Amino acid sequence: MKAYVLRSYGPPEVLTLSDVATPEPGPGEVLVRVRATSVQPYDWHHMRGEPYVARLMGGTLGPRGPRLSVLGADVAGQVEAVGAGVTAFGPGDEVFALVTGGGFAEYVSVRESDLVRKPENLSFEQAAAVPLAAATALLALDEGRVRPGHEVLVNGASGGVGTFAVQLARAFGAEVTGVCGPRNVDLVRSLGAGEVVDYSRADFTRTGRRYDVLLDIAGTKPPAACRRVLRPRGTHVVVGGPAGRWLQPVGHTIAALATSPFTSRRVVLADVTRCRENRANLVKLAGLIEQGDLTPVVDRVYPFDDLPAAVRYVEEGHARGKVVVTL
Repeated sequence: MKAYVLRSYGPPEVLTLSDVATPEPGPGEVLVRVRATSVQPYDWHHMRGEPYVARLMGGTLGPRGPRLSVLGADVAGQVEAVGAGVTAFGPGDEVFALVTGGGFAEYVSVRESDLVRKPENLSFEQAAAVPLAAATALLALDEGRVRPGHEVLVNGASGGVGTFAVQLARAFGAEVTGVCGPRNVDLVRSLGAGEVVDYSRADFTRTGRRYDVLLDIAGTKPPAACRRVLRPRGTHVVVGGPAGRWLQPVGHTIAALATSPFTSRRVVLADVTRCRENRANLVKLAGLIEQGDLTPVVDRVYPFDDLPAAVRYVEEGHARGKVVVTL
């Protein structure tokens, strides 16, 4: 099969389209023919090996080179074959999943316990936009203990996670204010935000408004400034932070969490690695999609041959919603 292989850190050109062995599904595994995948910061951080401090923390970033050879966390496709003991899926079933890696390939082997049936009202391209970004947004809302009547501020409302966070918060009965750039104001409002702050015209930490929960996806303001927008018992959910070669976004997260013992506001981390722990989250998201409460926002769709260009576009940081690659 064809797959984009990462052998060393660097720019998108290091992703090499290569012939590799098609995986064989083992017991409890399903071979999925990938119809679409998506690109996100998770991928280009691994491609670049940044921030450098992460190379010393174990995991998939090694100190000398990547430990994950095929990137791609989001998968939407059709079941090609099943391993021994698999009973829930059969060849031809349309599915989607969140995987550790392997989405940037024609086929990927996925544990049966990680697969979810694709919502019938989504195309493969739309379904590929869902898993990691939507699961991260759902985790962030859970960490923020968002409930009906809460006032929620989403900083970074027009990106992959943000577009899902606005819709989910609204579906959970919260009043939502989104922060985004000028070209995305109408988009964020259309997703359910009652108010939208254009960051080119106003500093959301100095408007005088107070919120129950801040979903801090963009990480554009220091922790002290973020505290200003929260009510005394409010919650600051750290989802992301500014990109950096050495420490960021890790440094932003550490700085925010370090303030927690000194304030009445809760400061919590929406740890992206936890998104893979609970298949039930994808099932819940699929249900919300089928009910019409959640719709993926897809900015651009690239063919598989242009996958490095898709990564470069996401790396520039201006994507609205998700960037998808079709096979």
